[in-house]
Amino acid sequence: MQKGDYIVELETDKVNVEVSADSEGVIKEILKEEGDIVEIDEVIALLAEGIEKGVKEVKETNDSAEHSNVEEAAQKEERNEKLRESQRPIASPAVRKLARELNVDLNKVKTHDLLGRIRQEDVRAHVNQSTVKAKDEAVQRDNEEESKKVQQSVNASSESDKPVERVKMSRRRQTIAKRLVEVQHTAAMLTTFNEVDMTAIMGVRKRRNEAFLKQHEVKIGFMSFFTKAVVGALKQFPELNAEIQGDEMVLKKFYDIGIAVGTEGGLVVPVVRNADQLGFAGIEKEVARLAEKARSNKLTMNELQGGTFTITNGGIYGSMMSTPILNSPQVGTLGMHSIQWRPVAVDQKTIENRPMMYIGLSYDHRIVDGKEAVSK
Repeated sequence: MQKGDYIVELETDKVNVEVSADSEGVIKEILKEEGDIVEIDEVIALLAEGIEKGVKEVKETNDSAEHSNVEEAAQKEERNEKLRESQRPIASPAVRKLARELNVDLNKVKTHDLLGRIRQEDVRAHVNQSTVKAKDEAVQRDNEEESKKVQQSVNASSESDKPVERVKMSRRRQTIAKRLVEVQHTAAMLTTFNEVDMTAIMGVRKRRNEAFLKQHEVKIGFMSFFTKAVVGALKQFPELNAEIQGDEMVLKKFYDIGIAVGTEGGLVVPVVRNADQLGFAGIEKEVARLAEKARSNKLTMNELQGGTFTITNGGIYGSMMSTPILNSPQVGTLGMHSIQWRPVAVDQKTIENRPMMYIGLSYDHRIVDGKEAVSK
């Protein structure tokens, strides 16, 4: 291998990480196979720096291992031979001849002789028992096969010619599935729904988008508005920007907002750090940067860890309303949805068509009460 060569890919629950060689050398030994689960700091391979030195070390290791294996095999064979001698059945030459003629293994023959000697009648009794047992097993097999045919016939009549495809889940998908189920079992998750009139936000975007793009080289989207709104709400209701550790609530005084991004490998949630300190342009640029890295599978572990609250937008896929799941150990997730034009009673006498969005706030009822969740 040369310095910089990719030598292994590590797959986590949220991201794949390619590990490259720090220097040229040789892989001496691979300790973990593809698909194995490994712990942090666990050794997965042994490397030797330098091509010539590495090759020499590998050869010496292999020679030593080969010599050791030969000695071990010889010792093992000697032990096995002694064991076979000690376990050799006690029988006369005539009994052994009869056993050979009847194709009987004397090790399987039971004897009632006090000294453990096998007699000719023991051999014949064993043959008779084997014959009866073989007949019973044949009858049982016939019954099982008949039962299987009947069951297959029933299955065929109900699901005949229905095509299926079995696809093994990736390690990431398995871990995601496991974690999502764990959240359902450990958190007291509830969801409250509200609707948002998007008229003002859409008006700002329409008026400012062109100038904003020219000034900041990024379009102004909905995510920056919702991120700003979330940070303001978290400051007002700090229990939503927290987590549970044992019998303590850890209230976080920083605002690292996770933004859910859909990729081919599954949903990932990169984190916008210190979102409270960013302006609209800063949030939009960071979201765009993280989304691009997510789709090209180049996110780092640091960019995926440590979020305090999550925003997910099912609206980009056309969802009008859904229940967002918590991103453990966080205690709150906000779900955005598609914008629908609906008639809205703006007062007692006037109805107008307005761009409306349903939002869903999922929260952990263990730490967040309904009063805080539904407050405006």
